Amino acid sequence: MKTVTFEVFRYDPDKDKEAYYDTFQVELRRPGYLLLDALNQIKWELDPTFTYRRSCREGVCGSDGINVNGVNMLSCMTKVEDLGSDHLVIQPLPGMNVMRDLVTDVDDFFNKFITVKPYIIRKSPNPDKEIYQSPEDRKLLDGLYECILCGCCSSSCPSFWADKKYLGPNAFLRAWRYIVDSRDEGAEERLPILNDKHGVWRCHTIYNCVEACPKELNPTDAIVKIRKMLLDQQI
Repeated sequence: MKTVTFEVFRYDPDKDKEAYYDTFQVELRRPGYLLLDALNQIKWELDPTFTYRRSCREGVCGSDGINVNGVNMLSCMTKVEDLGSDHLVIQPLPGMNVMRDLVTDVDDFFNKFITVKPYIIRKSPNPDKEIYQSPEDRKLLDGLYECILCGCCSSSCPSFWADKKYLGPNAFLRAWRYIVDSRDEGAEERLPILNDKHGVWRCHTIYNCVEACPKELNPTDAIVKIRKMLLDQQI
């Protein structure tokens, strides 16, 4: 049975003056052993005080984003063997305040998400039946709606780290998802929010967010399209 060394970020604000790292030897007990399996093994068998987020185990809830050897990922979607290393450094997502161990404070992340009004806005009177959407219009949402709000993209972004008011790639992706939705009539409310010094113009198109996304979405593409829409309106 193969053993992998896990060097894990630890911090308990109730007793620690600063963060430190604990080292654990984790057994890979079956083929396809997930990072989440390894974290569970540490908590359930080695140190019950170890703290991290987990829920669905299916790559749906987005709660278990972590940083492994400098790369953001979901623990429930990543096989330890696929990382190709016998020594893994496990840290919380960067750019977020740490509450304890791998658990970060996500309030700021979700507040920025809410800022872009991530819901359908209607100005027309409500119809008597559902709003029809053609297959072609529906297809425009592919690659946009699948976001699970894990924070891997925003926490991989240097602009997000440096500018605490920067909305971040997650918020921009979700804004574009509703702007292009044929049922939505709220673009004029969202675009002024996005056309801000802490908005889409703060992106430096380095594509960290694209590489970090576990759903293989492309926030940078959404940012570029929002910029084009803003420029087209000014011409």
